[in-house]
Amino acid sequence: MRGHAWHARIECGGAVLGAGFLVSPTTVLTCAHVVAGDSEGLTVSFPGRRDLAGVRATVAVHGGWAGGDTDPGDLAVLELAEQVPLRPAGFAPPGTEQGLPAPPLEAYGFPEGYDADGQIAEYRAVSAQRIADEWVQLEAVTGHGQPLRNGFSGAAVTLKDGRVVGMVAQMAAEPDVRVARMLPTDVMARYWPALGELVPALADGPDPVPRLYGLVRRASAEGLKARPERLFVDAVGDFGPEPPPGGFDTLMAAVRYVQWEVPEPAEALTRFADRLTELLDGPAAHTEPASPATDPAEWAPILVEIDRSGAGQDQVRVAVSAYREGHRRPVDTVRLTRAEVQRYVQRGIDEAFSHLAPDADELLTFVLPRDLLDLPVAHWACSADDPTPLGCAHPVVVADGARYRSNRLRHQLGKKWQRLSAGSTTTVHRVDCDTPDHPFGLRRHLRETEAELAGFARPPDAAPEKFEEVLNMPVPILLWSRSGCPGDAGHRAPCTGSTFLDALAARLQGVPPAELPRHVQALREDALADEDPDGHWARDIQLLWDAPHCFPGPPASTHTPVS
Repeated sequence: MRGHAWHARIECGGAVLGAGFLVSPTTVLTCAHVVAGDSEGLTVSFPGRRDLAGVRATVAVHGGWAGGDTDPGDLAVLELAEQVPLRPAGFAPPGTEQGLPAPPLEAYGFPEGYDADGQIAEYRAVSAQRIADEWVQLEAVTGHGQPLRNGFSGAAVTLKDGRVVGMVAQMAAEPDVRVARMLPTDVMARYWPALGELVPALADGPDPVPRLYGLVRRASAEGLKARPERLFVDAVGDFGPEPPPGGFDTLMAAVRYVQWEVPEPAEALTRFADRLTELLDGPAAHTEPASPATDPAEWAPILVEIDRSGAGQDQVRVAVSAYREGHRRPVDTVRLTRAEVQRYVQRGIDEAFSHLAPDADELLTFVLPRDLLDLPVAHWACSADDPTPLGCAHPVVVADGARYRSNRLRHQLGKKWQRLSAGSTTTVHRVDCDTPDHPFGLRRHLRETEAELAGFARPPDAAPEKFEEVLNMPVPILLWSRSGCPGDAGHRAPCTGSTFLDALAARLQGVPPAELPRHVQALREDALADEDPDGHWARDIQLLWDAPHCFPGPPASTHTPVS
């Protein structure tokens, strides 16, 4: 027993109730059914230290066990009335009890006839599969020796070196059946989360668990402003598991989810600790968050890419993906007829929402061929059951597919957005019906004025050369009305196009460029709620919003013409 004196015997009124084990100088773990009827008068003794007999104890935490033989939550945490001078039990990483072959395990209990000094039983884990996601089944190593019987409940299940892998929770009633069940450490932590700090993630080398728990306590004490979901995604990576529905209330909840729910969590816990260290030691670690009026939107795009498939005039390729913390998560890619696109997009967008962080601000972005930029995507219904236009339910923007795939233009647009993020507000540079058609004249004007937003009086099919010229420049924001001036010869001013631009300039005055998608959504809602929605100037507003910093570009082609 030298070095393992933390094995405990649970008693009440001189009667032995079961076993337990010391995990801190004042804390003992056992089964809830061991202390179910004897919450008063409990004492704990340690057979390895006879001088420590009869330490008073109370039930500090109950796992919620309801009283049935197969009810979950059979865990109790006992608080000792005084500290005991013993080294607490040490733990092995979760899953260490498994293997081929499975290692022999020991349990130290107090069966009838041996309730004074105890007995040791030797068992093995049968399988990595959990019974009802709660218990690991144990079977005796041999057909003789000490079976697990009354008096072993609550005993630590250990490796041969004494490291704890679980706790004996159930035993067979028949004397000849040498089968039992244990609660593994990760299940025990469900009912007593504080156990997480005691269980390492690695068997050898620097373990991230103590460091990470210490960092979380420091973050709480220093009032660090950090989103748990972001740290979780940084830790598990782009293809890691999703956070639970509803996200995390605290950083500690995110840490515990990584520790117990992520397979082989050591690397993820290390990344979590590294990222949290950066935030704690960074120059802006403890600044208060900006007010809503100045805090720019941090969009989480849902990307819908529509392009010609090359398989026929009516065939298109549609790809849906979601961006989370800057990482792209594909949803699906299909080839469809034009008539099938809207219904598919409705389903794809709905699925893409499951990939977003719980607190994300969604931005529906349609990447379209240049000749389809006027596609009425903002008017598409949210679903077959919800006729609300997408553009009223969510911020909806379009992007030009050619610009999206151009590294040159994405680089230039990125530089333009760096200037825009410095706090500028929107100024509409008008492209009226009477703007000269000479393309280089328009280019020079927009370059000299350092245009950030170009507003068009005509839709793309009525002014194709002007749109072509502006799209080939790093002007990040374009706005037009799909029902703008058709450009017929001899039309009179003010036309519908100029009326649109007048109203647009008034409504966008002072709006930060980063907030335009949300502002345009509000304009669409205003139009829908108007007494004459078809006559409202913003009814058919289309926003092209090119912000490369919101999402990485398409992956480079791996095709080479050299075979």
